[in-house]
Amino acid sequence: MYRNFFKRVIDCISVFCAIVILSPFFLIIMVVLHFVNKGAGVFFTQNRPGKNAKIYKCIKFKTMTDERDDNGNLLPDIQRITRVGKILRSLSIDELPQLFNVLKGDMALIGPRPLLPKYLPLYSLEQYRRHEVRPGITGWAQVNGRNNISWTKKFELDVWYVDHLSLILDLKIFFVTIKKVFIRENISFEGEATTHPFDGTN
Repeated sequence: MYRNFFKRVIDCISVFCAIVILSPFFLIIMVVLHFVNKGAGVFFTQNRPGKNAKIYKCIKFKTMTDERDDNGNLLPDIQRITRVGKILRSLSIDELPQLFNVLKGDMALIGPRPLLPKYLPLYSLEQYRRHEVRPGITGWAQVNGRNNISWTKKFELDVWYVDHLSLILDLKIFFVTIKKVFIRENISFEGEATTHPFDGTN
């Protein structure tokens, strides 16, 4: 009953209240990003697979510029991420616009993190089961290592969550996420702005 009904109801009520409360904070961030991103925009949208691998547009605050090299290629992430962007990521504030994805029904507050569509053909049948539920802003893998664990372990944790989804587990993930945000733990691999790409083996 929780998985098929109450989880969605709780998400909608919680997210609506959060958006109302955080709206002034959102406006401040948008003004700051308008200037520090050097004209690259305030929001970053990207196609991601949701429940049953249905593609939707995931939205985040933009933490990088669009600076390019002499050949027109984007510079590496580590060179494009701004100081403000690093702060937003370390506190997971860049994820907050996904509250609108939750309200739309693309995502849940808690669930496996949405990854790139290009990874879909690389999953094993077991790993693909992570798409049996809506992706989340935070999840079981996020509070058990986030970017500092292997892809294989991350997917094992995602599937474990799918099989054990419950209100008690979601509450545990929520409160552990709050704790980890405050201690700014496991944001990325050392020396990298983001985690390394999944290639089907690691």
